Amino acid sequence: MSAQTDGPYGPLIPMPELTPDALRAAVARIAPSRIPALTQHLFEATTNAQQTQSLAPLRAFVHSWAVFVAIERHPQRAARLHELEHVVDAGERDPAEAIAEIRAIREAAEAEAGL
Repeated sequence: MSAQTDGPYGPLIPMPELTPDALRAAVARIAPSRIPALTQHLFEATTNAQQTQSLAPLRAFVHSWAVFVAIERHPQRAARLHELEHVVDAGERDPAEAIAEIRAIREAAEAEAGL
């Protein structure tokens, strides 16, 4: 299966702008159960950015959630990623191929998000 695989009707939602509000709205639509994790990550990133006087924690937040949205908005891609993660976590066979495919999925998602 290709890292670029779409559902029968394409992505569930368009790729949002890379802002905390737009990413939160996208996550609310495609994976509402992840909103608490996003909110916690944003709080931590904001706190760290203030403490360190650096935008790096906020950039990391945007990168992480943009990749998440880019993957999850394609149901088949997301399902394949979760299968591959299970293969790696189970440790029942050599994970090299699964890891390579996970990397390809994440790289495609980063490119799609413009990262």
